[in-house]
Amino acid sequence: MFRDIARKKQKLSSDDCIGLLKNEKRGVLSVIGDDGYPYGLPINHYYDAEDGKLYFHSGKTGHKIDAIKNCNKASFCVYDSGYRRSGEWALNFRSVIVFGRTEIVTDHDKAIEISKKLSLKFTDDEKYIENEVKGFGQAVLVFALVPEHITGKSVKEA
Repeated sequence: MFRDIARKKQKLSSDDCIGLLKNEKRGVLSVIGDDGYPYGLPINHYYDAEDGKLYFHSGKTGHKIDAIKNCNKASFCVYDSGYRRSGEWALNFRSVIVFGRTEIVTDHDKAIEISKKLSLKFTDDEKYIENEVKGFGQAVLVFALVPEHITGKSVKEA
């Protein structure tokens, strides 16, 4: 059902793919939006190694939420900042694409726990995180992307 990458030598291992998902802070989530148009948006995420799902936090309404309620298929692309070899202009980077289905986290306590874990990717200020949860915890919606296929590759621009 899912295509394999064309350039096999560039394929990343599963461990490298998971490493990028764990360590990178942002990616692009693509869903099927209004009138069947693709809708891609930059978003931060949390990869849970225990259940293998990607988690995102959001407001409860908007284009993204309408799209995932209408069709739960989505993809998420993340890539690292890359590097340049000495004397070369081309950027070398690694990317991962996750294909899967979205599901809304209905357990509020779990949604808050995931929101805190996601926040820890950006700050270790636990007091700040607790204040955010107190102020906005009731308004947050957390959803997961349950992977069906994960692929990654190493690319050199040229």
